[in-house]
Amino acid sequence: MAELAPPAAVAAPEVIDFLRHLEVEKRTSPHTLDAYRRDLRAFAAWAQGQGIAEPARIDNAGVRAFIAAEHRRGLAPKSLQRRLSACRSFYRWLLRHGRIQADPSAGIRAPKAARKLPQVLDPDEAKALVEVPTDVPLGLRDRAILELFYSSGLRLAELCALRWRDLQLDDGLVTVLGKGSKQRSVPVGSHARRALAEWRAETGAAADAPVFPGRGGGPITPRAVQLRLRLLAQRQGLFKRVHPHLLRHSFASHVLESSGDLRGVQELLGHADIATTQIYTHLDFQHLAKVYDAAHPRARRKPEKS
Repeated sequence: MAELAPPAAVAAPEVIDFLRHLEVEKRTSPHTLDAYRRDLRAFAAWAQGQGIAEPARIDNAGVRAFIAAEHRRGLAPKSLQRRLSACRSFYRWLLRHGRIQADPSAGIRAPKAARKLPQVLDPDEAKALVEVPTDVPLGLRDRAILELFYSSGLRLAELCALRWRDLQLDDGLVTVLGKGSKQRSVPVGSHARRALAEWRAETGAAADAPVFPGRGGGPITPRAVQLRLRLLAQRQGLFKRVHPHLLRHSFASHVLESSGDLRGVQELLGHADIATTQIYTHLDFQHLAKVYDAAHPRARRKPEKS
């Protein structure tokens, strides 16, 4: 069931303080910050409906009641998990700053959501996508965007924020600022390096300039990249729903399939928890299972028709 519309803004001072902490001190991405804002406003609105002006005064039973109320409203398990995660982060911050004596969200679990395996492009599809023509308007830029996404597994926000000073093309490295303001360096493949060098030669951009500028000279917007990828995929004859994270998934799956190095893929993707990376082992297993079913003499294959 689709998530219901978020409630109107609720001016709970401690919630505002926490959101300011995320924005200014943690430098949380705008997308993540919006999600925290929606979830905590819903929580504060529910608290006010219970006659509690300050969410900091809610106890463990109250947090459980909030999650139960949201469940009755029809929120999906994934949305309930996000609501609870926002509450946990909020209360842990209050606890660290001495505003509460105990974490009321401790020990509470939201319903488990069925985990969907991410869709990926196979290597032939990825090759067909990234090899867009470069002799058309913005062709060099588009090729550089696609090659860099697939070569380095960057997040959309990371790619949009790139400046030329973040790229060391001679060394084949790009340095990005990921989630939680964590910096990491990621290899850049030869095809991506060549595409980026050709794009820079065309633009003559300075070191401080965005690698991919949008209108007005500032960094290209995430929405512009999403729409462009969708159009390019259609032009290249791909019928899958192509988006930036699909290229990140494809990068991770193909590297893991070739290397078997889960820890290495975790570092390349910038995942804080290896459990997040482990989903790609399921993708790899699906591939191996297909190979087994097709090749092993004792596999459970359908008998050939006589």
